[in-house]
This record gives sequence, structure tokens and C-alpha cells, in this order.
Amino acid sequence: MSRPAKPETALVVTATERLGPTMIRVSFRSEDLGAFSSSIFTDRYVKLVFPPESSSQQDSPVVRTYTALNPSVEAGTLDIDFVIHGTEGYAGPWAAAAKPGDTLTALGPGGAYAPDPDADWHLLAGDETALPAIRAALAALPADARGYAVIDVPALGHEQPLDHPAGVEVTWLVTGGHTHHAAEDAEGHEQPLVTAVRELKWLDGRVHAFVHGEAAVTMHGIRPYLLKERGVPKADVSISGYWRRGRTEETFREWKRELAAAESA
Repeated sequence: MSRPAKPETALVVTATERLGPTMIRVSFRSEDLGAFSSSIFTDRYVKLVFPPESSSQQDSPVVRTYTALNPSVEAGTLDIDFVIHGTEGYAGPWAAAAKPGDTLTALGPGGAYAPDPDADWHLLAGDETALPAIRAALAALPADARGYAVIDVPALGHEQPLDHPAGVEVTWLVTGGHTHHAAEDAEGHEQPLVTAVRELKWLDGRVHAFVHGEAAVTMHGIRPYLLKERGVPKADVSISGYWRRGRTEETFREWKRELAAAESA
């Protein structure tokens, strides 16, 4: 049985803004953002279809997944924040060169998480790839919300202004990907975000957690800590990998399918 087709939305670039050394916000308009009219998730995402001429695969488009921010169905506008690593990849170079009038097709949106206002406290954690969704979650929290947001960035100067309730402590984990006291994954890569989350003072009551970023960090590092050691119910945790060290998005999707199959066996 085939899956239903995802709505297609034509997007036109209206402006770009540099948010940090490795992040660019691209603002879009659309004649019809009706696909977003029922989107309630703060991790709402779209699959962006990049034209063949923007990639080395001249015969087919390239699809990449990004968080859609600030969608306004009435105004027909939305923003997408891109992490840029020089000429690496497809989406980053496209965003770095984007100019008003450029076009993309977006499929979706999808999504699964919005902070539960009935939770006693909130835990948001991730790297730069999760920052757009964390930003949206912080903005959606009630004014009296408590908890933590921990964001791993590669260097000083990558921090960004974030609106957040006074009771939510925001920590910028400036590590460059390395720290002398961090946990390590199976390949010996240090995981400072895992260490930082484990060292947070555990608050009383029910937590609602959103943890996304590099897959080994989230799935093999933080997930067992929350579910097994802390006993957080799966229903109160949104946790997944947005990317996997050493893998393209295509091979990362394959890795996620293999992980899901192994866990359900």
C-alpha cells in the first residue's frame, strides 16, 4: 500500500540573514501555505527539494529535511535556518548563495512534538541542527515553565539570542566538539552533550523532553539515560537523530531503518 502524497508547497526566497558563523536564515513566501494550517508542532519539518543543477547529481533532485519556523498561513511566509559548512553538502551551499526570487519546493509539513504545558518541567537538548526546533519550543512554552535547554555549538560566537521563560536555564555548550571530561561513543568520539545532560540537577515532577541532533549522541548516549536510568516514559520523550557522523542523509535514513528494525526484533 503506497503512502499518501505529501503536500507540495512552492517557496520563493524573499531575504536571507546571517544568524551566526555557520547558520543562515532564509525567509520565504508562498502563494499557498494551506498545508501548514493544522500544523501544531514546534518540530515541524519540511523536505526541501533542491533542483538538480544545485547538486552533482544532474539527473535527479536532492531532498533534505529542515525545520520550518514561523509559518504564517495568512501572510504566506515562513523561515528556515540552515547550518553551513563551507561547500559541503547541498542545502548549505544553496542557502549561502540564495537570493530573492530563488525557488524551492517543500514537501510536508511533518512533526511530532510540541511542549506539553501540563509537564512539571522541560528538557531541551541538541546541537546546532536542533537549534531551530529548540528555538520554536522555547517560544511556545508558558511563561511559568521550568527546565533546561542545552545547546552544543562548535565555538564561541555561535551562540544566538533566544527568547525563553525565566525559569528555563539555557546553556550554550561551547566545546568545538571536544572536552576532556566528556563521554565517548563506540568509535571514540567525545560526546560533551551527553555529559552535560547527565550532570543537570534532576528536577521534581514529570519531565517532557526534546532531544535531537547527532544520532549516536541522542540515541546511544542520552536516550538510555532518560528511559532506563531516569525511567522517563517513552510518551514523554521526543528523541531522535537529525544526522549521523560520517553519513549522508540518504545513508543516514538507511541507518535509522536498521536501528528501528533491530529494536523491534
